[in-house]
Amino acid sequence: QVQLVESGGGLVQAGGSLRLSCAASGRAFSTYAMGWFRQAPGKEREFVAAIRWDGGSTQYADSVKGRFTISRVNAKNTAYLQMNSLNAEDTAVYYCAADPRFRPSNPSRYEDEYRYWGQGTQVTVSS
Repeated sequence: QVQLVESGGGLVQAGGSLRLSCAASGRAFSTYAMGWFRQAPGKEREFVAAIRWDGGSTQYADSVKGRFTISRVNAKNTAYLQMNSLNAEDTAVYYCAADPRFRPSNPSRYEDEYRYWGQGTQVTVSS
């Protein structure tokens, strides 16, 4: 079983930045792909970014490409989402998730591939 705990959310003005962290329990973190998803009020949860188990490959939603950066430090069992140039459309609850398949070659953007989820952290961007 893997437990994921997000942190770093908060209130920020449009144009500002935040960095989200996702701390994972367990010793298999370095073999998991990690993803970030978000859910805005009244909308379905959507893919934001994903990173391969070794950090060698990343994927981004078109809406965040060039503004957000996903990264990980396996020695710290932690994944990150650096968010720059935030706008009101980025307001949502952000979730990190772990894909427990052993060292998948490409990080997935599909929710069904992720078995473990954090509780979410609120990001609010004021315009």
